[in-house]
Amino acid sequence: MGKDKKASGSGSKGGKDAGKDAGGKDSGKAAKGAQSINVRHILCEKHGKKEEALAKIRDGADFGAVAREYSEDKARTGGSLGWKQKGTLDPEFERVAFALEASSTGKPIIGEAKTPFGYHIIMVEGKK
Repeated sequence: MGKDKKASGSGSKGGKDAGKDAGGKDSGKAAKGAQSINVRHILCEKHGKKEEALAKIRDGADFGAVAREYSEDKARTGGSLGWKQKGTLDPEFERVAFALEASSTGKPIIGEAKTPFGYHIIMVEGKK
């Protein structure tokens, strides 16, 4: 991806009282979920290439290794985009990425998105 148009953060664990103090008053902290994510992706211009990469991941291949082989962006770093803030990524990429649970490259929880840059296979390594 030429421009830095990816996702950041989501996934707050907390009930309806998240963000409230012991007295039930608003503590000033918004219960919005993560505001940044440590994200990796595999970017493919062609749908067929993305499907090949997905098949390898589903067969148990390491996400980083598949990214180095298939991704047309950030391939040298196993698809790592690093920590990204909410609002800094392509809206569709961000919607998918912030909805994902954190996982490892060996057992990734993946999502898919289509953006003007191409087809993305996305995983999140951390949230804050």
